[in-house]
Amino acid sequence: MRVGIGYDVHRLVEGRKLILGGVEIKHNKGLLGHSDADVLIHAIMDSILGALGLGDIGKHFPDTDLKYKGISSLLLLKEVYKLLEEKGYRINNIDCVIVAQRPKLADYIDKMKENIADVLNTSKENINIKATTTEKLGFEGREEGISAQAVCTLCNK
Repeated sequence: MRVGIGYDVHRLVEGRKLILGGVEIKHNKGLLGHSDADVLIHAIMDSILGALGLGDIGKHFPDTDLKYKGISSLLLLKEVYKLLEEKGYRINNIDCVIVAQRPKLADYIDKMKENIADVLNTSKENINIKATTTEKLGFEGREEGISAQAVCTLCNK
């Protein structure tokens, strides 16, 4: 069994869609980034890459490469899944938390889990996503950005 941890944060800005877990969330701001800036998927990718000992998403998908500009993070997750398969592992469990003061995310979590489980060829029950606020403390609480953390465990196939 292997364990990995991932973390990502992006700034909230006007004029961008808010994408979390591959789901478009209704909100007046979106996350700024080279790709779609999906902090949840980015944290999950980093946790998987970490568990595999393969570095981080910046190594695999640099923000200096124009082919990743505006790309769906679900497509990047598919590439990480290929690495997982090549190394002979499968997802045992992924546990995540999204930290955002607003918007409320409860209505979107089930679809996020479906998207992630589909790409990673695992059961939705192996994916857990929580959302929390910071009680208006810090950059998330001031609605300047959103962060996400993920932990995964991998098993041999």
